[in-house]
Parts: sequence; C-alpha cells; structure tokens
Amino acid sequence: MAFDNPLASEIWSSKYRLTTSEAGAEDGVEGTWRRVAMALAEAEPPERRDAQAARFYAALEDHRFLPAGRILAGAGSGRAVTLFNCFVMGVIPDDLGGIFTHIREAALTLQQGGGVGMDFSSIRPAGAPVSGVAADASGPLSFMDVWDAMCRTIMSAGQRRGAMMGCLRIDHPDIEAFIDAKRDPARCRNFNLSVLVTDAFMAALEAGADWPLVFAGRTHRVVPAAALWARLMRATYDAAEPGVIFIDRVNAANNLAYCEQILASNPCGEQMLPPYGACLLGSLNLARLVIDPFAPDARLDEAQLVELTHTAVRMLDNVIDISRYPLAAQEAEAKAKRRIGLGVTGLADALVFCGAAYGGPQALALTSRWLGIIKREAYRASAGLAAEKGVFPLYDAGILDRPNLLSLDDETRALIAAHGLRNGCLTSIAPTGTTSLLAGNVSSGIEPVFAYAYNRKVRQPDGSSREEAVEDHALTAWKRLKGEAPPPAEIFVSAQTLAPEDHLRMQAAAQAQVDSSISKTVNCPEEIAFEAFADIYRQAYDAGCKGLTTYRPNAVTGSVLSVDPPAPMPEVRAAPAAQLPPRPDALGGATYKIRWPQSAHAVYVTLNDVEDGEGRRPFEIFVNSKNMEHYAWTLGLTRMISAVFRRGGDVSFVADELQAVFDPCGGAWVDGRYVPSLPAAIGGVIARHLGREPLQAAPAGVSTEGGPAPAICPQCGAAALVHKEGCDTCLACGHSKCG
Repeated sequence: MAFDNPLASEIWSSKYRLTTSEAGAEDGVEGTWRRVAMALAEAEPPERRDAQAARFYAALEDHRFLPAGRILAGAGSGRAVTLFNCFVMGVIPDDLGGIFTHIREAALTLQQGGGVGMDFSSIRPAGAPVSGVAADASGPLSFMDVWDAMCRTIMSAGQRRGAMMGCLRIDHPDIEAFIDAKRDPARCRNFNLSVLVTDAFMAALEAGADWPLVFAGRTHRVVPAAALWARLMRATYDAAEPGVIFIDRVNAANNLAYCEQILASNPCGEQMLPPYGACLLGSLNLARLVIDPFAPDARLDEAQLVELTHTAVRMLDNVIDISRYPLAAQEAEAKAKRRIGLGVTGLADALVFCGAAYGGPQALALTSRWLGIIKREAYRASAGLAAEKGVFPLYDAGILDRPNLLSLDDETRALIAAHGLRNGCLTSIAPTGTTSLLAGNVSSGIEPVFAYAYNRKVRQPDGSSREEAVEDHALTAWKRLKGEAPPPAEIFVSAQTLAPEDHLRMQAAAQAQVDSSISKTVNCPEEIAFEAFADIYRQAYDAGCKGLTTYRPNAVTGSVLSVDPPAPMPEVRAAPAAQLPPRPDALGGATYKIRWPQSAHAVYVTLNDVEDGEGRRPFEIFVNSKNMEHYAWTLGLTRMISAVFRRGGDVSFVADELQAVFDPCGGAWVDGRYVPSLPAAIGGVIARHLGREPLQAAPAGVSTEGGPAPAICPQCGAAALVHKEGCDTCLACGHSKCG
C-alpha cells in the first residue's frame, strides 16, 4: 500500500517498521499489519489462529483500526517491551525507602515503553516533622524533582523520553506550591501536572466557603476556596498547567468501583487508573468509514463500524495475554480486570465529510450517535468473549448497576446478564498524534483539525532543504473530489477558529458515551480574558466532564526586564581595523534580565555605552549567569560583539543576525514573543538597547493560519511542535511526547 503522503511513510519507517533480520524485515506497511495480526492471534486456540489473524489484518488494512504505538512497534517484534501505553504506579509510601523503591519501579516501566502516572498526595508536606531523625520533611515536590531527573535519564523503549503525570489532591497542604511548580521553567519538565479536585471543594467554591488543607487527619491551614481556585486558574492561564481531574466523579462513574479506588491518571489524561493499573489503547478511524464524503447524503457506514468494534475489542483483549509487563503487580492488575481503552480518531474529518461543523448541533448529534454505537457494540463484544473465554477474574454481576451500564439498551444488558463481561472497562479516547499521521494525517482523537495545510522542511542528503506541503486528510479528499473549488469555511473549521465553548460541548457529548476519560485540549485564544478562561473549568464540571486541559499561548518564561530604551544611535565613523579605541575607565549602561526555560538560572546581559562626537553608542557587552553550561560560548560571543561595537558604525546588524539564530533544542515564549533561541533573546536585548523593537520570530516550516507559533521539535529540529490532546506533537516528523 502506498502511503497518502511522504510524512506517513517516514513515520512508519522510523517508528513502526521492523528492520531486524531475526524477526523479518518489513518492506511495506502491509508487513507491519501482518506482524501485528499474527502476534495478536497467538492468544487464540491453535486451530483458530489463522482465521483470526486474517480478521485482524482486515481491520488494520487501510488504517481502519489503529492500535496504539506500543502495539504497532512491539507486537511480534521479539523486543523486551510492553505493549501497554500507560500505567499508574502504586501508592507511594511516606518513607524514604519506599519512595525510592517506587522511583525504581517507575524507571523500569518507562524503560519498557510505558508512560506512568503517580499520585503524590500520600507524601507528607514540606516542613512536617520526620520522627526519629529530628528533621523536617521536604515535601512531595522535592521528590517529584527526583522522578523528573530519572525520567530525563531513561530512554523509553529505546526510542523516546518517557512521559509522566504527577497528581496532587486539592486538599494537600503543599497544593499551592504544586500549582505554581511549572512557573519555574526548569522544574518538572518531564511531567504533565493535574490537580485532583473533589466534589466537596467544588461545593465549597460555589458556597464561597473556606477550604482546609489536611494531611493525615491534621489541618495545616485553612484558605478561601475561591482564592485557591483563582490561583489554580491563574497558573493554568499563564502556563497551561496544571490540568484538573474531578476525582470524585471519576470514582463514582467507574465500572470497577466495587473493587478498586482510582488514584491518578496516565500522562495524557484518558485513563484514570487504580494502583498498578494499566490500559491498552486503540482507535477506530472514523474518517475511513464515511460513505460518499461531501455528498448531501454522506454518512458513516454504521454496519462496518459495528463489525470493526467487535474485532478491535478482541484484538485488544488478546494483547493482555501476549504482552510483557515491567512489574509483576502490573500484570496481576491487568489480568484481574482486563481493562481496555477503545477509542476513535478522525472524528473531525468524518464530521467535515458529513457537512457538520465541529462543535455545532449536527456535530454533537453525530458524535453522540457514533460513540453510542461503539459503546453498545463494545459491551456486546465483551459479553460474547466472556461466553467464549470466560469473564474477567474480578467480575461481579453487580456491575450492571454501575452508571455506564445502566444507560445500555435492554438487549445489551440481557447479554451481559447471561454471559458476564470479559473486560472491566472498555472505552476511552486517547491522543493519536503519531498514528493519525501514519493514517494519512487524519484529525487526531476527537480534536478538531489543528491546521488544514502547512509546509514542512525536508532536509536533503546534501544538507539543503526543500519544502513539502502537508494537508489534512479531509482537505486532500476535498481536492480529489471537488478540484480547485474552495472548501466551505463554515464546515472546514479548525482549532485556530473555534471558540472554547465548541471544544467543551464536544468533550461533554463524547464523555457521556465513554467509560473512562478523554484526552482533549481546549484551545483558547491568547487574548481571552482571565474571567472567561476560568469559567471554562466550572462549565466543564457542570457539563459532566471528568477532567480538563486547556492551552493558551503564554509568556510563562517571564520577560526581558529593561530600562527605557535610549534614543536611536546615529551612525559614527569606524576606527581602523587594527586600532580599536581604548576602553575608558568608567562607562554607563544597563543590565537586562532574561528568563530562559532551558536554564535553571537567569541570564544577565549588560550593555555599556560610550559618548563621542557623534553621540552615544554601544561599546561593549557582557553576558553572565550562574549556569556555567553557557560560559564558553557566551564568553566568545561577547568578545566578538564587543570588538564590533568598539569599531563603531552601524551595529544594528548584530541584533538582526542574533535574532535569526534557531536552536534545534527548542525556542520559547518570552514577553509574549516567540524567541527561537537564547542567542536570539540576547539579540532582542541589543535591539531594545538600540531603541529598536525586537523582531517577532515567525518559525519556519509551518503556517497555522494565524495560530500560535510552534516551538522547535527536540527530535527533528523543525519549528513544528504544537500542543494538542495534552501532548507536544511535531507536525513535521510526528514526534510526540506521549507516544
């Protein structure tokens, strides 16, 4: 099969293609599908394996069913990796030995390819006494720093850095420090953070009451609930984190509440799990199931959706039996409850095909209908598997009284009553950034299309680069069917044009049909008022959502502090090349402070001026920081720039040249501007000192039609890293923080 675009082919080759001779090199994606289908069929009785492998291959063909990346990369490969994408670790004990045992367990899990989530609420707050050693506790955030350093060191499954979720309860005494943690650009960079918000807190917020911060039954402080909420909202507004998990709602709706308590979430928020909980992920590609796209009678092939759902449930259930597990406790938990997470991708494209604008009434109705079919058929498939292979070990007939099952139709409930269930939980909606690109750049998960078209730079063997257009699957289909006719703007909506309320309505409609949770980012415009932004979270709670992540372009890294800019510098005559003017004993100038995310310490730039017959002009520059990592290059840079300054003449080109420097490790937002590197930030300081406005960097390689400028991808170096579904995903190479 030829891929729809070169990007899909590159992603397959770099992430999922097997090239080792002992397992059989794969010449095309059909080889990957065959390997995965045959591996999953190994869980079937020998006499049925060939038939089931053919059935599984048919589901994978044409990217109709997309198993999560760990399955595509690992199944049948012979590698010592897990096929589970995500885990929540065990309850962290409040003692030093136990804490470091859990750090080791997390490291082993990350090493085999699993993302991890932890609840740090069980660790005593900073300043609490530690009996027996006459010391005070350092608090959960200090240990999160250790987890963060560990994750930075471990390469997950030999391919990518691991992903982690850190959670803390809203009533923990250190909650305020947790809320503000990511305001420090050097802290918790390998974590996503979420606050576990209880129903009691939301009631206190509504009533305008005070809120106690409690640990081990002792109230440490009491704060106004409104003040704590405002602090949480302000941090999220400024830094896009922490997210919020409505933990009581999660537990109340859990199918398995009779035998477990959910503590935390996996890194991207679609799976709320108990201690050592694990979940398999896979997505039905709705964009491939639409009949007659763009026609007046365009519709989803619901018969095909039913069949595909049954096959996907069987495939994911089989993975439980063939996968490796980093820890014995994870294997015991997975096999006792046989939890899976079947979701969707390509929803936004499918809606476009059917003429429904994302977030509009028709889109809400279709989303509810399609996900309702998947929910119903997933439960019917699980009941059929229970009749064939047996119920999950912790099955209890009382599960029929759980909220997710009460809404099922009578026929489905009768099947469950007769046969039980093979799987304790069945549906969730995960991020599908890389696999959706593999499938022809279909829209990801239930997100809207981020951008319908953009350009990516492709590096050539000779070091040059060429631009390559990348289109969303729906736009490609429109051009194929409609030629050059402009697509209808009222249907081809994107994350750049939608209001936050559109996102929220779609998330709420989907959540009503999903067992677990949903990885969804509510994109907000940079200019949204704080009060309107904060209200989104209360609306989400009222709408029945289990959690929320938002993203608003922000300047969390701080700003360049400066004095009033001096008057523009007149041009002066240059000194002879070999006779630089001597430095006067005393010079006046200004020192500017730069906060840079990749530096733990601020960078200080000092520019000193000299007065001569032509007026005032810069004479020298110094760059200083406690971070010695930058010492060598900053020393060399400042000596060269100072030499240029001392020669005189128009030195504005120095600022321009520095501001054009892009760092392949990533740029940052500084004072509301995208700055592509630390040298570029220094160039911006020089520009301000010269009385000029710093350049607004426009990252090359991607056009998002007025959206926030993407950051630099740490894997390929392209300015194409965008934030969606709670993850950083590269539009150029497909790199994703979460898989």
